[in-house]
Amino acid sequence: MSVAAAFMLLLFVVAGAIGMPIGFAMIVSGFAYLLVTGKDIGLVAAQGINGLFSSFILLAVPLFIFAAEVMTVSSISTRLLNFVVLIVGRVRGGLAYVNIIVSIIFAGMSGSALADAAGPGKLMIDMMTRDNRYPRAFAGALTAASATIGPIIPPSIPMVIYGAISGTSIGALFLAGIVPGLLMGLVLAVQSFFVARRKNFPVEESFTFSEARVTSIRAVPPLMLPVILLGGIYSGAVTPTEAAAVAALYAIILAFVFRDMTFSAMWQTLLASARGTAIVAITVVGALFFNYVVAGERIPGMVAEWIASMSLSPMAFLLVTALLFLLLGAVFDTLLMLLVMVPILLPSVHALGIDPVHFGVVVIVNMMIGLITPPYGELLFLISGVSKIPLAEIIREIWGFIVTLLVALLLIILFPDLVLFIPRAAGY
Repeated sequence: MSVAAAFMLLLFVVAGAIGMPIGFAMIVSGFAYLLVTGKDIGLVAAQGINGLFSSFILLAVPLFIFAAEVMTVSSISTRLLNFVVLIVGRVRGGLAYVNIIVSIIFAGMSGSALADAAGPGKLMIDMMTRDNRYPRAFAGALTAASATIGPIIPPSIPMVIYGAISGTSIGALFLAGIVPGLLMGLVLAVQSFFVARRKNFPVEESFTFSEARVTSIRAVPPLMLPVILLGGIYSGAVTPTEAAAVAALYAIILAFVFRDMTFSAMWQTLLASARGTAIVAITVVGALFFNYVVAGERIPGMVAEWIASMSLSPMAFLLVTALLFLLLGAVFDTLLMLLVMVPILLPSVHALGIDPVHFGVVVIVNMMIGLITPPYGELLFLISGVSKIPLAEIIREIWGFIVTLLVALLLIILFPDLVLFIPRAAGY
């Protein structure tokens, strides 16, 4: 690595340490590298902006963000929550299972872990902690852990970005995430089962037939969203980007039909979506600067040569990569790792004959676990903020869920068919 590249990395770390947003830190340090090396700043900036705006696939990101925002402020989350309580609320610790199942269902709509936690997650915590029925630390930690399922089950914003980076089929990635997402939900449910028995969690009140009928009918329109979304993609009627537009339109229609959305609330939703999109866009542009430097310094080639010299098997490479992402996820932003680390590792992935779809799912599951890993853990801060549960309490409770999700990750790495058999059956 050259002195200029080392200076860039040092400046990036310093900028991040003083609180500068990750995207701006990457842009500032990237500009510094260009100045030191005498490269044409205007040309590189133009290439970065063109790379961002010419990607039709990335257009899905703001659309999914907008759809998630609409679902968060409308009664869609509440309708789904009541329906799941109807199904599993009558078992001991039923609200723990409700929490997990709602995350799985909402995952098929938003594609965002943060949206899952901020929307139905907050409702779940309020319901679980009412009258001290469940320990608030357990409720917060479980909500954070179950929210990690959001970007694994399709649709998925990280999968869209990974597909744009790697050239991998978005449809194949979406299909590949189904079983791993359900597996994550299953291991969390198993853990909740034992905790519920040990701590004697309560059982929910039963519904009357009339209440059950009304609750089920009210849940049908929201439950149709994943069907429309995924059915459109896999039937070939729409691309993933067009499906994101369909999801956004359907969410708007439901919000107005349910009379949850006023024009004033819609304006606020648009502003929130624009802010979320801007954060992603700035980070992507910053990553393009970083990737320009990475390519110019031949870092991917050097990493590939280093890995080749170690004679790692594909399985060993995946295990080492998982450990690397877990360590980095504890201190770095997940989007940063996706945009910077994946391009560095992709040459080695291809050289070792690892399926890029399998690698993509492993990486994204890694990043989701990073969202709940202290000290950085974005989901931990979000859950603490929306629920007013002290962060220290959530961190004490989260370790068991991290271990449980690591078991799911290990199974995904050791048994690639868990990821690949649905895409292969679909012809990918």
